[in-house]
Amino acid sequence: MCNLISDPESVYLPSGFCAQQRKIKMDPEKIRKMKINFFLIQIAILAFNAGVSGQNPKQFLKVGKDFLENEKYSDAVSQFTKALDVDPDNIEAYEMRAQAYENQGERALAREDYEKLCIFDPKEETYFYNAARMSYELNELEDAVKKLNIALELNRIFPEAQQLKVVSLLELEKFNQALEMAKEALRYKETDVNFFNYARVNEELGLVDEAESAYKKAIKKNKNYFEAYAYMADLQRKRKKLEEAMETISEVFDKTKEFLPAYRVRSAIYADQLNYSAAINDISTILLKEPENIDMYFLRGKYYQGYAQHANAITDFSKVIYLDPENAEAYFNRAYSSEQILRFDDAIKDYKKLAEVAEDDDEAVEMLAEAEKRLFDLNRENEKPSLILTTPEEHEGHILHVPQNENVVPIVGQAKDESPIAKVFVNDMSIPFKQKKDYFEFMTSVNVQDINELKVEVVDVYENSLLINYDIIRTEVNVPLVRILAPYASDNNIIYLDSSNPNIYVEGVIDDESLIKSIYIDDVMASYVPVDKNPNFQALINVQNKDRFVVKATDAFGNISNTTFILNRETASLMDDNPMGKTWVVFIENSDYESFASLEGPKNDVSLMKASLAKYSIHNYIHKQDMTKKEMEKFFAIELRDLLRTNRVNSLMVWYAGHGKFVNETGYWIPVDARRDDEFTYFNVNQLKASMQSYPGTLNHTLVITDACESGPSFYQAMRAELQERSCDDPLAVRMRSSQVFSSAGYELAVDNSQFTRTFASILANNGNSCIPIESIVLKVTDAVVNFSQQKPQFGNIAGLEDENGTFFFIKK
Repeated sequence: MCNLISDPESVYLPSGFCAQQRKIKMDPEKIRKMKINFFLIQIAILAFNAGVSGQNPKQFLKVGKDFLENEKYSDAVSQFTKALDVDPDNIEAYEMRAQAYENQGERALAREDYEKLCIFDPKEETYFYNAARMSYELNELEDAVKKLNIALELNRIFPEAQQLKVVSLLELEKFNQALEMAKEALRYKETDVNFFNYARVNEELGLVDEAESAYKKAIKKNKNYFEAYAYMADLQRKRKKLEEAMETISEVFDKTKEFLPAYRVRSAIYADQLNYSAAINDISTILLKEPENIDMYFLRGKYYQGYAQHANAITDFSKVIYLDPENAEAYFNRAYSSEQILRFDDAIKDYKKLAEVAEDDDEAVEMLAEAEKRLFDLNRENEKPSLILTTPEEHEGHILHVPQNENVVPIVGQAKDESPIAKVFVNDMSIPFKQKKDYFEFMTSVNVQDINELKVEVVDVYENSLLINYDIIRTEVNVPLVRILAPYASDNNIIYLDSSNPNIYVEGVIDDESLIKSIYIDDVMASYVPVDKNPNFQALINVQNKDRFVVKATDAFGNISNTTFILNRETASLMDDNPMGKTWVVFIENSDYESFASLEGPKNDVSLMKASLAKYSIHNYIHKQDMTKKEMEKFFAIELRDLLRTNRVNSLMVWYAGHGKFVNETGYWIPVDARRDDEFTYFNVNQLKASMQSYPGTLNHTLVITDACESGPSFYQAMRAELQERSCDDPLAVRMRSSQVFSSAGYELAVDNSQFTRTFASILANNGNSCIPIESIVLKVTDAVVNFSQQKPQFGNIAGLEDENGTFFFIKK
């Protein structure tokens, strides 16, 4: 704890405490100086051991004291231990054994004995102080302060404890606490050591005037306080008061030539005066006395460098490395001197060795960085760096795609080069970067609101530079929309499977503003034409033991959608018992009108019908709400046609609930965006019939239910002469085609609160048979509606559609 160190910028000297300890560790007045022949002592011990019939701790103590006085510490410890074996509570034996251990250099064992004494007598402050001394010597400074606090609580006026606490706090770099303790010590007594410690604390806190004044007071108290001279001279040197510093340290040499730290301080003053020859002589004087002092070899090597005697510097740094093979500073400085005398191979070896020993040493790592700067001239190259942008992704021709809704975008890139990268610029702005394993990474963000070009420049340490101009192209940000056509997926993405086959063929379409980069169904890549916009895709996938699958679509600009489709296998079991085949129901619910009165009935009617159909063999429902004219035209003419074809539907019921009109012998369904008194904005049911004519040949039965005003007449081709009930046992009625319509009103106005729908739903819900034909429902609904209102429902064939006198049956599950 009281050794010299090598830092030429901050001369470290033995502390006042360390010097003081040489006075208080062994008090000559307390130890009897006996001039006894040690041979006679040994004889006395043998005689005692042979002649004493019983063990007496006093005898062991007496012999132990003799050994202690004659510096036979190992024998002393043995005797005191024997005394304690006989009398484990013997305080005197612990005290003297602790002294023996301490003089042996066994400070941990000495501390144990002092700590036991603290237990025996917790009111005796000297025990805690001595235990603290041992902790300090063991460099366990926190423990030392803890014990010193107890000692000072027992005795506030305890100069040695105060001094040791100041020094401990200094080494812990707890300078403010150290300052308070140093002040308190001075309040009790203004001694040389207390002034010295106070000066040291102030110097650490940067209070140099106060520190220098306190050093002078310490010297005034003790003209032979060489440490105070040395510290004050070094402080004056740091303050560039070189003449005063030299005068101060010269006072030490006027009194003694044996105080080696004075040579160390004077050498630093000489070095600051550029008198390296004199500085080297002073360090050489120290090395004559201490030939294994690593710090002094290192310091003399630094002075040789200052004197431009690099060969001698290399010799001294080599000596340091011999004594300490892991000394990073020595490798660094030896390499520097080798470089100065053009021994580049040796310099490179030392720089590489520095890299090995620098891993766990922060200061050495900093030196390594400096070493790399020195080496770069030895490895000069003229190649430009390489550059790649990772964000945004760089496209061929140095093109960057930036989403159109982003004004500030992150820029992340990598630069590679044989040499370290020195600078990175983005749009002429210098940005930070960091070194990875085999490349340099940079990142920043750029406001691209009003620019269409991005400039990135990378420069290495040799000023080799690469500049790339990137064109910014704005891209759309919408994710692709996925629709499954076969097997049909409902609006809530439920797919009703009509077989138990473990493999299904999936066909769909992608809607997106951009080209599609990839389409995956789970882990299967779907086939499609990459150059087509809004492409159709197909894939055969295995759905065994699966209840869902995910379609992942990525467009050319990296917009990604993950759409999940739920698999419902109930339909597969329904197909076996349903002679109507695959049966679909389409609900058109128009309620929220822009120009016409909004309706509450359609929503309730659709919910009621769904509930009543729950126990019937319906394989799929399509529910469309608040459709515009354009949507209705597209749905019936294209979308529904394709769905019926790709899914091979056999029976279709279309239920319309909303406003209707009959104008100029033409029936209309009213879209939600229709305008009053503008017939062109209505949906013509003749257009619906025309669309249905293109529906696939697999469709055997078509039933249209329209719960709307005035829209019925234009559907009818001819009323059958007599409406007869059909039998569920009539196989021809199932096999023969049918195209039928059932309207809640003819030319009359329908009502929002529909008796028509309530009766229809009630008949289905209360049907006790496994099957019911539409004719049975028509008869019962007509009776109920006529009795309830002025409406008269109408039933017949759909004009223009093929009809073979079959009929639509509702088959229970």
